[in-house]
Amino acid sequence: MLFPEMPGMVSYTYRKSFAKDLPATLDTLQQMGITDMEFSNLFGHTAADIKKELDQREMYCSSFGVGYKDLMEQTATVAENAKTLGAKYVRVAWVPHTGAFTEEAARQTIADFNAVGKILKEEHGLTFAYHNHGYEFEPYGKGTLFDLIMEETDPAYVSFEMDILWTFFPGADPAALLKKYGNRFKLMHMKDLRKGVVGNMSGGTPVENDVALGTGQLDLPAILKAAKKAGVEHFYLEDESETYYQQVPKSIAYLHSLKK
Repeated sequence: MLFPEMPGMVSYTYRKSFAKDLPATLDTLQQMGITDMEFSNLFGHTAADIKKELDQREMYCSSFGVGYKDLMEQTATVAENAKTLGAKYVRVAWVPHTGAFTEEAARQTIADFNAVGKILKEEHGLTFAYHNHGYEFEPYGKGTLFDLIMEETDPAYVSFEMDILWTFFPGADPAALLKKYGNRFKLMHMKDLRKGVVGNMSGGTPVENDVALGTGQLDLPAILKAAKKAGVEHFYLEDESETYYQQVPKSIAYLHSLKK
């Protein structure tokens, strides 16, 4: 099998459920066999509360997602929460910008990531990861601004989480990028894009365009083969649709059906 393991889960997939009843939602995920979580919201709880609930279910949090402002201005608090959760990674998924993403914005992002990544690693023992969102693939030189960010961030302090939909949507090739940059990618969001939807550089698409893995446009076998070879450590399912509870089991079944 190409993907025999149980994937992890991004809390955002079950965001409405977590907001109503976090323990019951963890029960649902535990019953599905999910053990690896990426939390990008504490849903009104403390990090210690969530860690306790995870421990009771033999689940764990491997990555903690935060906003850019908190990352830069509340670094110590972010690190404390990540460590309390038991996470190894701190992830940010959006760089605030207006209009098209520019070289100037990319260079500020590079400087910020190198600085905060160093603090997280050296002072807190955590690894910082940036989750691409599509707008970074604006043309630049012989490549894109994503290439610039990748090339000018310090591998010792800055890793990446590939969101495969937000790589494909702006016109990039997820498998090719995994082959090009290898172990810079430590984490992955697995999601699929509805057939017929045309992408752009906006970093946004209606949530109903998230479909069960294997039913959309992405070449999942090629992407997963490249990801395994690159050494991606954590694979999380993300489904922003309103029917995620129907689609998630289908996505897991699809992953487990893949032959090498």
